[in-house]
Amino acid sequence: MSTTTLKLYALNYTNWKSYLLAFAFVAGNIVLPQIAHLVPQGGFIFLPIYFFTLVAAYKYGWKVGLLTAILSPIINHLLFGMPPLAVLPAILTKSIFLALSAGFAAHYFRKLSLGILVLVVLSYQIFGTLVEWALIKDFIVAVQDFRIGIPGMLLQVFGGYAIIKYLLRNYNINNQFSFGLQTINHIF
Repeated sequence: MSTTTLKLYALNYTNWKSYLLAFAFVAGNIVLPQIAHLVPQGGFIFLPIYFFTLVAAYKYGWKVGLLTAILSPIINHLLFGMPPLAVLPAILTKSIFLALSAGFAAHYFRKLSLGILVLVVLSYQIFGTLVEWALIKDFIVAVQDFRIGIPGMLLQVFGGYAIIKYLLRNYNINNQFSFGLQTINHIF
């Protein structure tokens, strides 16, 4: 199993970079669900609303992850009506727990591995499923992510690993912001 040592960032809410990064990850969490919804049941299958929350929290700390976790579902709901209001509390719960567990795992283990990401994804899904079951009182609906969302969980683990690894190699927050081929030095 491949393991990569992390250059961790634990950005604070007083740092403008936290908000800039959260904005970028929220944008990703807005675009990715729109793409996933092109496939019938794509939101249920690919669980796209969580993807960039995982990346944000694992690479940049739980505070950037938490901003991403809270803003992504709310903005998606306000713009597109998805997720529907009835499931928004369960999705927010899962999203928040994902941000906290990913930030904790990155800080605790100080490395990136597929195994750690599997643990992070399973932990937020199990906790979120229990909370969803308590909220809606329907076990079959609550375990929906485990019934049809396995491709999304795999996307989070393998896709998240690839993106975090890319960011580790190509993105140093202290002296540059790099978006693809374009580099912006000292934005402010």
